[in-house]
Amino acid sequence: MKGKRIAVLEARLGRQLAALVEGRGGVPFHAPALAEVPDLDAAAIAALVQSLEARPAKLAIFQTGVGTQALFTATDGLGITPRFLDLLERTTVAARGPKPTGALRARKVRIDRSAADPYTTQEVLAAIGEMPLKGERVIVQRYGTANTELDAALAARGAEMVEIPTYRWSLPQDRAPLASLVGELERGAIDAAVFTNAEQARNLLAVAREMKRAEEVKRALNRLVVASIGPVASAALREAGIEVRVEARPPKLGALLSALEAAFR
Repeated sequence: MKGKRIAVLEARLGRQLAALVEGRGGVPFHAPALAEVPDLDAAAIAALVQSLEARPAKLAIFQTGVGTQALFTATDGLGITPRFLDLLERTTVAARGPKPTGALRARKVRIDRSAADPYTTQEVLAAIGEMPLKGERVIVQRYGTANTELDAALAARGAEMVEIPTYRWSLPQDRAPLASLVGELERGAIDAAVFTNAEQARNLLAVAREMKRAEEVKRALNRLVVASIGPVASAALREAGIEVRVEARPPKLGALLSALEAAFR
């Protein structure tokens, strides 16, 4: 990776990822492509816990660590965490990967079903298996956007879904770094781009469209090494017509950078 210019689109862990790139001899170009905006309604959560006490859920699906932590922070503030934990004791709990697993274990929540690597919706559904859900309530801790695939699969099985929004994704308030990246891509000054979230690809192209440079950016990306954290991000890139040359296995930052190094070698 020595001397290679690497576009880093990660926001929350962007500085750490850029430092990891530098540690491997690369030159990071940090252009955060995503903002996480809190989307918690404390009153709605209080009402949900009350309604679950009257009519419990059969299944609770936790999709992200950040969202799970935010949910418990909200119940802490409302003083209803013990009641919520009691409800989870009587519910089948499913976790989508190590991050929600860690957040749940920190609260001593029993985890009944765990999605396998690479932790996509397909693995979540496989972990749930043939559990009968017709007419049953299912809690879904939503992440940055609605998981339409999961929602459709649960609805097809007759489940009554209760979504808990915790945060939503949006474009960053400061779009100047992304606009600069568009220019760098067009000039051929970037050797690789690292995508750690599907929304990063969509947001980069949204900014490029605002600049009327979307097709130019797609062509530029297809000339360099595009690295993806996993199948969900890869699917978003391919849907946009961008070739994914590197995909992390397992979907972690260390594996992603090692795969990128191997691609350059």
